Amino acid sequence: MLTIGDKFPEFALEACVSRAAGKEFKIIKSADILKNKKWLVFFFWPKDFTFVCPTEIKGFSDKLSEFSARGTVLLGGSTDTAYVHLAWRDNHPDLKELKFPMVSDHAKTLTTKLGILTGADQVALRATFIVDPENTIRWVSVNDLSVGRNIDETIRVLDALQTGELTPCNWHKGEATL
Repeated sequence: MLTIGDKFPEFALEACVSRAAGKEFKIIKSADILKNKKWLVFFFWPKDFTFVCPTEIKGFSDKLSEFSARGTVLLGGSTDTAYVHLAWRDNHPDLKELKFPMVSDHAKTLTTKLGILTGADQVALRATFIVDPENTIRWVSVNDLSVGRNIDETIRVLDALQTGELTPCNWHKGEATL
């Protein structure tokens, strides 16, 4: 699995970006994120139409403004197709108004490069990556497939990384650094 200090792999993947007819899909490219010198939080879930995943996806969507305020692009994805993502959004009340792209890595190119595929079905682990504007992975968190992640902790770590300083245990934005 790629980890801290590694470069995040380049990608150009189809994503479900809307439920509006004719505007459902778009290709999301890592080159566009790098060109704009943005931070990236990219999180993966195992499968669409499951139970823990929509709680996380909605949770990230609810906090999108916090990521945006930090100059950060938020992406989420799985190895399901963009069409399956759209069907899930159309059928799950918590996903209808999703505010960020649901990326499809159906060919498993990005998830293979990241080293986050697991099991006989080769689904993505419940992994989260924070990537800096130079495309370096600065934080990785992986949960068991049965355990949802803590989005506030992702934001806390993003804040700490963006200070460029040493931050003590349980540090929060606005507190003194070391």
